This record gives sequence, structure tokens and C-alpha cells, in this order.
Amino acid sequence: MAVAAGVSIKTVSNVVNDHPHVRPEMRARVRAVIDQLDYRPNGIGRQLRQGRSGLVALAVPNVTSSYYGELTSELVRTARERGLTLIVEQTDADLEREREVSDGFPVRMVDGLVFVPLTIPVEELSRRRDTTPAVVIGENGEGVGLDRVTIDSAGIGDTATRHLLDSGRRCVAFLGDKGDDRPPVVAQRVAGYRRALRRAGVPFDSSLLRATPEWERVHGYDGARALLAERPDVDAVFAANDLLASGAVRALTELGRRVPDDVAVVGVDDVEEARYSTPSLTTVALDRAEIARLALGLLAARLAGDDSPPKLVTASHHLVVRESAPA
Repeated sequence: MAVAAGVSIKTVSNVVNDHPHVRPEMRARVRAVIDQLDYRPNGIGRQLRQGRSGLVALAVPNVTSSYYGELTSELVRTARERGLTLIVEQTDADLEREREVSDGFPVRMVDGLVFVPLTIPVEELSRRRDTTPAVVIGENGEGVGLDRVTIDSAGIGDTATRHLLDSGRRCVAFLGDKGDDRPPVVAQRVAGYRRALRRAGVPFDSSLLRATPEWERVHGYDGARALLAERPDVDAVFAANDLLASGAVRALTELGRRVPDDVAVVGVDDVEEARYSTPSLTTVALDRAEIARLALGLLAARLAGDDSPPKLVTASHHLVVRESAPA
């Protein structure tokens, strides 16, 4: 480039980086050669010289999960709008892999980290050795000492259960419990479920809490079948996420229970398949675009030098009424 323009490498660099102290005729000559050679600056090299890679790591449990897959897509889109490139590390919610992410492995050479932890204890995450700016997404991180975008899962549980109670249901089960060892997201959704029952004057019945190993379709299917075998009087199911709800609807149909006539079902997340299932799924929607915008906004502020105390922001949710639990 410099040889073709008959100038020094420094002059080419000054033109490419739009430095003001370049003579107009020299700038025009270099620009003409740039156009002729169809030159494109190496943005990554420039960022590295400035101490930045332009890369942000996202550590997420599972990109094949509907919710996390759609959240990842929103984060990729939002990062691109900010001129950043997102690289994804799938942790599979494995404790050791989450510890590696917390300590900076294997996501080196990044400017920042967006972390969705499920299993690492808050105390360990608070003691992370890596100094890369990080934002935590989700309920699992209260008091971690990092910027965090959370979801009001107690409010979600209340919203879903209240909708079922307001439609006249009185034997409402919760599908997706974890027994005595509840992570924060489960504990909060159960708390919201119980709060709605209490407000409606419906006694809490622990036999209506149905634990599942994971929150996948098969566990919703198996859980609903076992639940109905023990409690045939159930007339509504609040499932902790849409995948559980989808599995539950399938099981209810096979058992000859009409949805929603006999048993109404509400899920959480509003993943794309909820709109197209039969019946279409009533759900509490989480605004994934808002979550992505908030998380990367917090991270961008840190990258720009914000050294204020850690911030906590809560993403919104709203009920989407469809066929599985009409009003």
C-alpha cells in the first residue's frame, strides 16, 4: 500500500485512521490507492494495538435449548450492533466448566464476559481470579459483586398461577420443582406460585409440587403422567418453562385429558414453538431482546471505564394468553 502510493507506512496509517495532520493532496493520493486496491483495514489488528480485541465471550448452559438458543441469537445481534463479536462457550451447566469460565478459561483474549451460571456457588463466583469485566444474566448470582441482569421469577410464578386461578381453576400443580435443593430460579417460581395461592385463599398442598430431573420436554411428559396418576383431580398445571409445558400437554392428551377444558397449562419463556404447538401455549414471556440490550449495555459501560458499584437491573415479563389456558 505504502509503496503503491509512494508514501511512508506512517502516512498510510494516518490516513486510514483519519488523523487530521495529513496534507489534503497526500490524503487524496492514499485514498485513491486504497480504492484502486480495494483495501480493507484490519480492524482486529487495530483493536489489539489499542489494547482491545473486539471480542466478547458468552458462557451459556446449552445453545440447543430453545430459550438459551434464542437468547444467544439476541446477544449476537446486539453485540454486532455495538461493533463487537460474540464467541460462545457452552458450559452444559457443568460445575467444573463454569469454574473454568469464572477463572478466565477457555475464554481468553476477550474484552468482556457475559455469563449465564446455573451451578457455580455465588461465593466462588465472587472470588473469581479473572479481572475481565463481566455481566451475569439470571437469578443465580445474587450478591455476586458483578453487574447482573436478573428476571423476577417470583413475579413470573405469581403471574402464571394467578391467571390459572382467575380462570376458575382450584387444583393447580407446579411442574419443575427440585425438592429441598432448589436453585434460586426454582425457589423464586415456587414462592410466586404460593403467593398467588395465598392471595386467592387456596390452601397450599405440597403434593402438587412435582419435581423433575431437568426442564426438558421428556421430563414434562413423565412428570405430568406421574402427577395425574397420583392426583387425578388436577385441573391446571403451571410448568416452570415452555419445554416442560409442551411435554405435559402431550402427556395429558395421551391420558385423554382435554387441554384446556379438563386441564389448563401455562409455561414460561415464550419460545417460538409455543406459538405453533397444538394447542398453542399460554406462557409468561421473557423479553430476550431487552435482556441482551441490558447486559451488553452494562458491559459496554465497563469497557468505557465505568468504575461505579455493581448494578442490578431486572428484565420485564408479561403474560401471553393462548389456547392452552384462555382467560
